[in-house]
Amino acid sequence: MKKMEIKINGRAGQTDLISQSGEPGPITQHGQPRPTNTLRRPGRRDPLSLLLSVLVYASAAITIGVLVFLVGYILVKGIPKLTPDLFAWEYNSENVSMMPAIINTITMTALSLIFAVPIGVFSAIYLVEYAKRGNKLVSIVRVTTETLSGIPSIVYGLFGFLMFVVAFGWGYSLLGGALTLAIMILPLIMRTTEEALKSVPDIYREGSYGLGAGRLRTVFRIVLPTAIPGILAGVILGIGRVAGETAALIYSAGTVAGVPETLMDSGRTLSVHMYALLSEGLYTDQAYATATVLLGMVILINALSGRIASKLTRR
Repeated sequence: MKKMEIKINGRAGQTDLISQSGEPGPITQHGQPRPTNTLRRPGRRDPLSLLLSVLVYASAAITIGVLVFLVGYILVKGIPKLTPDLFAWEYNSENVSMMPAIINTITMTALSLIFAVPIGVFSAIYLVEYAKRGNKLVSIVRVTTETLSGIPSIVYGLFGFLMFVVAFGWGYSLLGGALTLAIMILPLIMRTTEEALKSVPDIYREGSYGLGAGRLRTVFRIVLPTAIPGILAGVILGIGRVAGETAALIYSAGTVAGVPETLMDSGRTLSVHMYALLSEGLYTDQAYATATVLLGMVILINALSGRIASKLTRR
């Protein structure tokens, strides 16, 4: 160990610790030399920090790699199988057209959002803006929504079958499937809307109240426009879940391959159509083509929703 000595500078009250090599060393407030083994070399990283960085980058690389592999595999297998016959208006065993399923998917998604979005958004507004803090009802509703979010989709399908098909006597119908999906995505929309409303700073509300605006005007003119990106994020997640749902619709909407004349008729969506083709084992190539179209529809809907969210945010 190198010997250390204290050198008094010309400046009053200042001391430096120097070594035999002439380099200044650290000292404590009382003029005692600080142990040299506690010092870290410049640029040296903590092993734990290095390990965590490696794990983070590895996780990101694995996630991106899996996503690219899945999308690429679907596109490579499905794009060459796309033919004009798959987009014929009527379905038969020869063309195995997916056009009725595309129309049913759009109809089912629209109906589910019409039922779920208003109820979910207004429920979240009540929980955040109107309900008293510490209210037991609010805590019960939050626990219930979190519980419903973790229920498997086939349980929702069984509920839709017992409620809409059997109890109401509707049979397999688009309306029963849409209501089942609306109940399924309602907790998701409620939770995301609630978090979006909570993220709005209270100073916005206080400023609106200070200018004489009431609570209703503050919510619809100040709070909701600020929280729209978060609300649309929940809606986009709901759209993705509705478009890719299969088990809940098999028990509530049925698997008829055609465009229903009314909402009380049965019809299958793209995901159910793809499941039916794969389960038969005779139309594997058409199933890959259906998966490609379904993937494109989801990406297109997400892009349009993001574009709408950005325009509303600029306003």
